[in-house]
Amino acid sequence: MFSRIARPAVGAARSLSTSSQNHAKVAVLGASGGIGQPLSLLLKNSPLVSHLALYDIAHTPGVAADLSHIETRANVTGFIGPDQLDSALKGCEVVVIPAGVPRKPGMTRDDLFNTNATIVATLADACARNCPEAMICIIANPVNSTIPITSEVLKKYGVYNPNRVFGVTTLDIVRANTFVADLKGLDPARVNVPVVGGHAGKTIIPLISQCTPKVEFPQDQLTALTERIQEAGTEVVKAKAGAGSATLSMAYAGARFTFSVLDAMNGKEGVVECAFVRSEETECKYFSTPLLLGKSGIEKNLGLGKLSAFEEKLVAEAIGELKASIKKGEDFVQKMK
Repeated sequence: MFSRIARPAVGAARSLSTSSQNHAKVAVLGASGGIGQPLSLLLKNSPLVSHLALYDIAHTPGVAADLSHIETRANVTGFIGPDQLDSALKGCEVVVIPAGVPRKPGMTRDDLFNTNATIVATLADACARNCPEAMICIIANPVNSTIPITSEVLKKYGVYNPNRVFGVTTLDIVRANTFVADLKGLDPARVNVPVVGGHAGKTIIPLISQCTPKVEFPQDQLTALTERIQEAGTEVVKAKAGAGSATLSMAYAGARFTFSVLDAMNGKEGVVECAFVRSEETECKYFSTPLLLGKSGIEKNLGLGKLSAFEEKLVAEAIGELKASIKKGEDFVQKMK
């Protein structure tokens, strides 16, 4: 039903819901929101998930009751409010965090910082106490700051493992695949564009030169395509005219990334996804590049690969903004009581 073909680099079929069996307990924190509900629906549809724990500050019992009627194996439980957060996380192997407020027209992802920083820090604190070895997948924006926040909170508890903390940038890859396919008349399910850097504006760097299958564009078209990928979130925010930001496509991308993590934990080989993680690939402490996933999270950082001159320039121009966003997240945790 929710299928997607493999990354050509690996050559095997990729689908949003794989058939191999697993017994993973997955928590969605922010499960009642615009991303959380469709994300939870996609996770409920997967045989990789045996228990889906849904948490939010409102409406979760209803969302859980609704999803629990679906004829798939995952047991669904709902948790509501801070008093039930610890119970939601007990025994979780994967935690996905779409919690937070969405963007409205005229807002940057950074405008969300004050509200979402506090939310993510609180949830990361609960993860550190209740499921310190879980894979933590952060969707909450601004990802360029919420990943450093999560990492610093986990460090305070002495449970930080950089191989298990991911900023979910998958929507940038999904958009790049779609837009390239549209321009070239290709099946988007067979296009794979690595997207590196961060997850906001000019820090989003699509590596069109590394696209499979190989594609070429005149420079003006390449520049326009790159800018569209970078500003695609704003495209949706404007189109929704105050009714929120990208929720359905983000839920799809979040599910795709979660299934890749679960597949790799389950022993599937050759699972590669880009994500914003602790990194030595550039002078930034955190950077998104293609990652080979394994049973314990990141098995190998595959790095930037060979860049075109245009892409090298994009990376250089992104570093300053990325460093500032990372520092902002780290400073936030240092100032917390």
